[in-house]
Amino acid sequence: MRRHLALLCVSASLLTACGLVPGTGGTDRHTVTVWLMKDSASQDFLDRFTEDFERDHPNLDLDVRIQEWTGIGEKVQTALEGDGEDAPDVIEVGNTQVPRYVDGNRLLDLTLESVTKWGKDEWLPGLADPGQRRFHQYGIPWYAANRVVIYRKDLFEQAGVTAPPRTREEWLNVTEKLNSDGNQGIYLAGQDWYTLAGFVWDEGGDLATESGGRWEGALDTPAALRGMEFYRRLQSLGEGPVDADEEHPPQAGVFAGGKVAQIVAVPGLAQAVVRQNPGLADKLGFFPVPGKTEARPGTVFIGGSDLVVPRNTDQRDGAIDVVAALTGAEWNTDLARTMNYVPNKAKLASAVAGEDGVAAMAAGAAQGRATPSTPEWAAVEADNPIKAYMTKVLSGADPATEARRASRSITKALTVSVG
Repeated sequence: MRRHLALLCVSASLLTACGLVPGTGGTDRHTVTVWLMKDSASQDFLDRFTEDFERDHPNLDLDVRIQEWTGIGEKVQTALEGDGEDAPDVIEVGNTQVPRYVDGNRLLDLTLESVTKWGKDEWLPGLADPGQRRFHQYGIPWYAANRVVIYRKDLFEQAGVTAPPRTREEWLNVTEKLNSDGNQGIYLAGQDWYTLAGFVWDEGGDLATESGGRWEGALDTPAALRGMEFYRRLQSLGEGPVDADEEHPPQAGVFAGGKVAQIVAVPGLAQAVVRQNPGLADKLGFFPVPGKTEARPGTVFIGGSDLVVPRNTDQRDGAIDVVAALTGAEWNTDLARTMNYVPNKAKLASAVAGEDGVAAMAAGAAQGRATPSTPEWAAVEADNPIKAYMTKVLSGADPATEARRASRSITKALTVSVG
């Protein structure tokens, strides 16, 4: 009914303003329907935001509906194509999912607002870039999360390490010291390809590159091979399986076993570690993944969410107001403090400086990157050739040969999915 109301308004406007036909008892109030993902924001945050927003926008009501991640892609696609009564006006989507929704011209172009009002140039690139297509901004950065190094402060002290490493070479040296007395210097699974991506980006390489509208795998470039070599050296300083990723077995359980000095993970994983081994509650610390020099932390894959507005919304102005409020400094920093996220701008990181894990995450987020910004990237991850490549190299195969093979597979996956 909401979206068919516009047709009725055309006829009604011949007599008077829509909704104000004499005797109809019309109202100027409108409802903005917002889809947010489960656990992205606490109920307390949503209650406070809704109350404040509706007070500042007397003609708008917010209808916030929580969605499950499972099956959300198809549900969003259906909403973008439809005109039903319950269709959303604002949708939270994963930052790397935005490209798949841009296709078909189904998202509102928010470039003008981004440039003139919202400080587009200050957003974290890892959130902003996937939301952009041909210099037009469709996804508006909301919050971020990324990997850091979670470490055992007591094991560092026992090894005579007085401060976390700040360069990659320092990291290797420290990890080698820690890899003794029955302890693993680091637990790094052989197929942790998100961590590998950071090393590749640090070297100036990429997973895939685009030229003339065609994407090709790029693991066989000299820069990408240097990233893989660093991963190999670091991974060898522990007992992580070369043929499995960080969830097989779950690295939180391995770390909780008490014989691992470091893992690479989001800070929130520390809670799972402590639940399994309460004795580690006061022994865990955090530092950003080290970079090639002390000048800045290492590049990391950045996850998180963007907000988009469907092109078929009939509450365009209200939807834009919701996006502006949720991604603006006041509520963005409130969300970051409430949920231990990274705010959408590096200059807002001070809002979470009091939490060690989040502060380390924020430092890394400033160097954050996302996977190649193409809707076809999902086809690569579905049967991920990067994982197989890593396992073969870590098992002793020639890196250049395996990188060429993996790059061809990436190119094929991207090309086939286009067709």
